[in-house]
Amino acid sequence: MSIENEQILHKDDTEIEETTKDQYLTFELDNEEYAVGIAYVREITQMQPITKVPETPDYVEGIINVRGDIAPVINVRKRFMKETKPFDESNCIVFVIYKDYYLGLIADAVKEVIFIYEDSIVPPPSAKLSFHNQFVKNIGKVGTKVKLILDLDRFLLQDGHAV
Repeated sequence: MSIENEQILHKDDTEIEETTKDQYLTFELDNEEYAVGIAYVREITQMQPITKVPETPDYVEGIINVRGDIAPVINVRKRFMKETKPFDESNCIVFVIYKDYYLGLIADAVKEVIFIYEDSIVPPPSAKLSFHNQFVKNIGKVGTKVKLILDLDRFLLQDGHAV
């Protein structure tokens, strides 16, 4: 790849980051709304067959072939240590790219793409932080509602290693 092409790719990444800066995809788990930066979201699909892989953490449902790319699929409900329930037509897989990871996140339902502006984002109350919300980086205030913004670094690591 030439330097000129690398500069174009870098410029495009910067432009994408600027246009998606305050946009988040929200999804639901147990009537709680979580958010992930839209810049990380590549696509959303309905549930599809997932191939189990032995000796993976319980919350890794397996792998899936997405147009020739193999992606691990994480059950967000299990990762958050929530009660599991059978998948239904409202479940979906949100495929994200974060750093060098390409993976699917199984959510109860995708809600919407919203704007959460920087001045409406606050850190979680650290005194009340527990294992169940260790993956929450910030809290977005949207009107009278709150959106729990995922910390993808912590979400994707287990004991210091990527899932």
